[in-house]
Amino acid sequence: MRILIVRLGALGDILHALPAVTAIRQALPSATIGWVVEEKWSELLTAPGQKEQPDALSPQKPVANLIHTVNTMRWRKNLLKSSTFGEIRGNFRRLHSIHYDVALDFQGNAKSAVFGRLSHAARFAGFVDPREAIARLFYTQRLPRSGEHVIEQNHAMAVLALRDVLSSGNIQLTPPELPRDPQSESWADAEIRRLGVASFVIVTPGAGWGGKQWPTERFGQVAAGLAKHNFRTLVNCGPGEDALARAVIDASGGAAMQIRCTISQLIAITRRCKLFIGGDTGPLHIAASLQVPVVGIYGPTDPARTGPFGTRAITLRHPDSATTFSHHTKPDDGMLKITADDVLGAARHLLGGAHA
Repeated sequence: MRILIVRLGALGDILHALPAVTAIRQALPSATIGWVVEEKWSELLTAPGQKEQPDALSPQKPVANLIHTVNTMRWRKNLLKSSTFGEIRGNFRRLHSIHYDVALDFQGNAKSAVFGRLSHAARFAGFVDPREAIARLFYTQRLPRSGEHVIEQNHAMAVLALRDVLSSGNIQLTPPELPRDPQSESWADAEIRRLGVASFVIVTPGAGWGGKQWPTERFGQVAAGLAKHNFRTLVNCGPGEDALARAVIDASGGAAMQIRCTISQLIAITRRCKLFIGGDTGPLHIAASLQVPVVGIYGPTDPARTGPFGTRAITLRHPDSATTFSHHTKPDDGMLKITADDVLGAARHLLGGAHA
């Protein structure tokens, strides 16, 4: 059985598809699973570097045998170059050469639908109500959406799409498997020694858009509060977000420290933390995937749909927050009503009664 997964990005969305694919892997251990993913997110599926057996599974590449990396942003910027056409053609040729039996579109937009269709999989399945309506025109099998959380929806689609080879009971929803990169694991141990931290919490103040961003000074206040209980705070920020990290550190009175890391390194160091605190962002979903306790700070996105899943978690959302898919730059009014004490109280609860 050859199965193609189409979920190009982003970080959190890939992690929302990964439990379903991990379940498929466990149910069909001999299947060949391929995954079309943007290059910059590939470390969620495979550790960097060459593998001795490129198509074999290992702790460095635990779920998908074949990683089909693409770079659609670079392609768009260089669309008129002959080299771009050659690269695109080569990607589709490699997809076609595998002769996939079924492709599953967990993204549901025009871009993902094109990749799935041009793989020439014998069957191409997606939701009957995809994110972009045009995508459903590419599917040969349109499946109903069931479940509240997007992880449950993806799992349900996988069950329906593969019911001809499995009964629903064979695909159990289990925690996803993330790659374990030996170099990143060594880096994490060395970084912890360098920073001189033992018990630590990770916070991510950034967010995909401004409406999901909780004030940095409040993250700093939380870090200062946790320091009173001998927990240091490591601040993780993405490229170009150093100013956010500095604001948290300044507000913490020195209780917080910044870490700079790749995705593989973030996975490794998150394995070692006691708690993660952040909004609806990819790093939060990394922590949840690793079953690290999470305090989620939510505003314009609905935690029932995209909240931390599969781990001990407290999700804070003020009643004044309204669900929206509009990417507002202004902070959500409801999120601004979540105080540092609210978050600190949730953190203390998850860390144990001794710290209350």
